[in-house]
Amino acid sequence: MNLCLQLLFTLISLHAGVWGKSVCSWQDVLDHLNLTANRDKLTMTRPTRDWTTPTVVYLDVLVYAILSVQEKSQTFIPYVWVTTSWANELLSWDPADFCGIHQVSVPRELLWKPDLFLYETMEKGEGTGSPFVLLKHDGTVVTDGNQKVMSMCAMDVHKFPFDTQKCTLSFSSVIHPDNEIQLVPASNSSRATQNALEIMLSQGEWEFINVTVHTDKLIFQELGSWDKVVYTITIRRAPLLHVLTFILPILFLLVLDLASFFMPDTRGDKLAFKVTVLLAMSVLLLILTDTLPCKPSQTPLIAVYVIVTFAFMLLSVLETILVAYLTERGATESAGTPQGHGAGGGTRDHHSEGLHLTSDEGNGKSVLRGCICEANGVHQQEALPLTGRPDPYEGSEGNPTTHLLRLILQELQRGVQRPTQEHGTSRHHHTMARSINTTFFLLYLLSISLFLILLFLNWVYW
Repeated sequence: MNLCLQLLFTLISLHAGVWGKSVCSWQDVLDHLNLTANRDKLTMTRPTRDWTTPTVVYLDVLVYAILSVQEKSQTFIPYVWVTTSWANELLSWDPADFCGIHQVSVPRELLWKPDLFLYETMEKGEGTGSPFVLLKHDGTVVTDGNQKVMSMCAMDVHKFPFDTQKCTLSFSSVIHPDNEIQLVPASNSSRATQNALEIMLSQGEWEFINVTVHTDKLIFQELGSWDKVVYTITIRRAPLLHVLTFILPILFLLVLDLASFFMPDTRGDKLAFKVTVLLAMSVLLLILTDTLPCKPSQTPLIAVYVIVTFAFMLLSVLETILVAYLTERGATESAGTPQGHGAGGGTRDHHSEGLHLTSDEGNGKSVLRGCICEANGVHQQEALPLTGRPDPYEGSEGNPTTHLLRLILQELQRGVQRPTQEHGTSRHHHTMARSINTTFFLLYLLSISLFLILLFLNWVYW
């Protein structure tokens, strides 16, 4: 009989337990916690029984997209998932009393939340956070949500486009000092980096490297100190696009400028070609102006690359102008000097001499006359007949025939010496132009090669 009663009570208990499980719900937990009636109490103050007990807030930031990095405005725009958790000492229940329910979701507006803010933010971020928070049986509250963050980032563009940037996201409470809210990172650096690498969705032209996490103190005199958790995100630029669209075109223009040294210096084609290359270089400078910040901390190497290359091209144009001037001057002098100038370019001030062949109509003889034109315009002529027997007595020193022969020899000598001297002057200018062109080309090639090698080493390795 006792055994039968014991079995009956056991069956009744099991039936009651099964029936109790079937009627358990989250609403039963919420009714037990009386959230509706205690709404003001649970939202207006920090949820602790003793005000001297600090609330420990655990923060976890997960980076899963790099939307934009703007060098001109020094802004960094990532997409992050922020998770925070803390203990609410006023809310708890025993899961055994509610069919093993360990957690429930409640609207955000019903519970107190820590007033965390981001120091580097520039404007309110866009996010799609959940309207609910998760409440666990021991009073732990967990809230999370994704957010587009527009933050400030001091960028070092010295090695652009082979640069690596480090941008920080610093979280802290607004009004609660560290004796009221203790901010603690939920994940260390290695775990945060691994999680970000696993779920990274978009990086754009940047490559995500790692995330480092550390805590810091924000101290204000006479006000106290605040806990701060700092996430440092390291990213590296993918330089392929900038190399193809900017660095290589400038290098190609430089090669064209070097090749122009082998062009002939005729009709100004070489100078026109070099000026065209210089104008194309000026267009690329406008692209660089739109990319780099107005006041960088250090002079970007790409700016040095462009300015020095531009300066080399400018010197090349000036050298071409000099060579063209020397060549044109030599060509002008080789065409002949004006009448009345000697081989050395000086003017004969005293007299000019010449020979003229005339005929004497009186006796029918041709006469060779030597004309001496004085500076005052007076002409003196001496005649030598070209027919008849020579006078045996015409050999003396004062004879007009001897003087006239001497004039003939002097004219012949001047006719031979003048083209030789003019050709020597023209050849001298051409030789000087060729020497200047060759020397400048060798110095130009050596200087630009040394500059590019040092710049590349500083760009990539140093």
